Amino acid sequence: MHIAVAGNIGSGKTTLTGLLAKQFKWEAHYESVDDNPYLNDFYEDMQRWSFNLQIFFLNSRFNQLVNMKKSGKNVIQDRTIYEDAYIFAPNLHAMGLMTTRDFHNYLNLFNLMMNFITPPDLLIYLRGTVPALVNQIEKRGRPYENTIRIDYLKRLNERYEAWISGYESGKLLIVDIDDVNFAENSEHLGEIISRVQGELHGLFK
Repeated sequence: MHIAVAGNIGSGKTTLTGLLAKQFKWEAHYESVDDNPYLNDFYEDMQRWSFNLQIFFLNSRFNQLVNMKKSGKNVIQDRTIYEDAYIFAPNLHAMGLMTTRDFHNYLNLFNLMMNFITPPDLLIYLRGTVPALVNQIEKRGRPYENTIRIDYLKRLNERYEAWISGYESGKLLIVDIDDVNFAENSEHLGEIISRVQGELHGLFK
């Protein structure tokens, strides 16, 4: 069984992934952030490093999916391959930070990969307003995120909402992070766990 957690920068994906993995005894697979050789450069010069960064993430997540399938275990994944292709890469292209040539090259590679993977059994989407995302980003204090612009987060949010509104690849659970604090409030976390359990019972029927 494959569960995935999706959401904008600062929405709490990594935290919720860890909490649910512990609760359900799932194997957690996290996004490659600390070992990403392009991330710091990207936030310093998005136009120069956008293609390199997106190819790194695409390759990393495809490898994750292949390894998860091979393992045969119940897994939970922090961010999906779809977010790279439907949100981050097209946003960079629309902002003029990735050339059309590079963007088409990227999409061709992504579409090829789609022949070899299947969507998650359950997608958990963490929805948050830009102020809520900014608050979370400031809390965790990653130096390379200090230069993230508000309009960048806003554009990403708009693309997330468009993607989620048309998502039909599997079961979907939406959590509004403006209304819940699952990281620090056990009751809020319990509510999410109950909702996840409700969705999972349907998967086992």
